[in-house]
Amino acid sequence: MSAQFLLPIYFDLSAIFLLALTGAWVAIRRHHDFVGVFILALVTGVGGALMRDGMLLQEVPAVLRDPRYLYAVLGAALLGGLTYRLARRFERLIAAVDALGLGAYAVVGMQKSFALGLSPMSAMVVGVVNAVGGGILRDIIVREEPLIFKPGQLYALAALAGCLMFAALNRLTDLHVQQAAYVAIGTVFLLRMLAIQFNWTTQVWHQPDEGAEQVRKGQE
Repeated sequence: MSAQFLLPIYFDLSAIFLLALTGAWVAIRRHHDFVGVFILALVTGVGGALMRDGMLLQEVPAVLRDPRYLYAVLGAALLGGLTYRLARRFERLIAAVDALGLGAYAVVGMQKSFALGLSPMSAMVVGVVNAVGGGILRDIIVREEPLIFKPGQLYALAALAGCLMFAALNRLTDLHVQQAAYVAIGTVFLLRMLAIQFNWTTQVWHQPDEGAEQVRKGQE
């Protein structure tokens, strides 16, 4: 498979739509009005792309060059309002949508990096940032500690696994780029669903010293 390739635009638009939809559901759960719903959907949907293009790839963000990205966010905000009751009843639906968006965005970030000639390692960094950046910005805006910073079910690691799969298929096989993308997205989706089903979690890196923790609480 050549390192110079482009995935169809619907990969990018689908990833933005799916992630923006999860942002819209979070905003509705917090009783925001439509402006708030749209803004949180926008941040969740394109936040990773803005970090990817503006910070890492040093180019004009794609969302500013193509109005279809904003249409995707607007559609997600509207659909989020129409389907919120359904989402409230089916938490797995939100998790599945988020898992699909996570995998798609990881792949999109990598393919854009490869198209610019970046190494597989650099492309994986861009892919993971592209996948989780919107969620980080969403959590910061709603004043929550970003989920990926805390021990919990596999999320960023699932995105990394998808990036590793995509890089391996890109470098080591003759599989068509779209087929490789589907395999990588499926890898992320499967890991996320298994992590939710069997509660596969990361662990605290180092348990704090109890004495130091008591002193800290006393100072507070």
